[in-house]
Amino acid sequence: MAYLKRDGDVFVLFLGTEGQTIDSENRFHPDWITEVHALLDEVEASEGPAALVVTADGKFFSNGLDTDWLFGNFDKNCWYLDRVHSLYSRLLAFGMPTVAAVNGHAFGAGAMLATSCDFRVMRADRGFWCLPEVHLGMPFTVAMNALLVNRLVNQVAVEAMTTGRRYAADDAIAAGIVDAKADAESLLATAIARADLLKGNRKPNLPVIKRALHQQALAGLAVETTPENLAFNP
Repeated sequence: MAYLKRDGDVFVLFLGTEGQTIDSENRFHPDWITEVHALLDEVEASEGPAALVVTADGKFFSNGLDTDWLFGNFDKNCWYLDRVHSLYSRLLAFGMPTVAAVNGHAFGAGAMLATSCDFRVMRADRGFWCLPEVHLGMPFTVAMNALLVNRLVNQVAVEAMTTGRRYAADDAIAAGIVDAKADAESLLATAIARADLLKGNRKPNLPVIKRALHQQALAGLAVETTPENLAFNP
């Protein structure tokens, strides 16, 4: 399960289980999604200047959908995907500045989670941001498509979504997918410092600005997934 720490006025949401870092892929199990929402509730219940950093430990930021659960419960696939989408909507309109510290591989739904934050700092020496759906024979949902085409430059979206390219830090910066890079030892501190500079922007108008800024993405994310618009059978 995910867990929360605090560094001054910056909350740090870790996607993995505390103390289990090496091989944790931080996949989107339904219980994990519920836990992340609960932690975001806790962050939002705080008062005063604040910002949020989303990160993990070890090799993975997040390896995306929990495919074992999904294919074992495929009768619930639309419900599950809408639960995944709910995290993207939550972060896009979150009531304080958000920074993703991409510590390792961010694949599929995990890449989209990072993309839902305001800013991204990526580990310089290893790890990829990647949308591998084209190689897996999986479509993007209406909601995922809306997020990506509104958060990425069009030609970057075309390349990322139709080729499954793996972007290392320098390539991701050049494409505008992430904003900066840092060595593994300084990644979290760099993201926290960036977030700390923005903590004073936590005001009632911030989520209003974000909702207007991301209006099209949020509208797409609100589209309920159905068998008709999913068009996917394993």
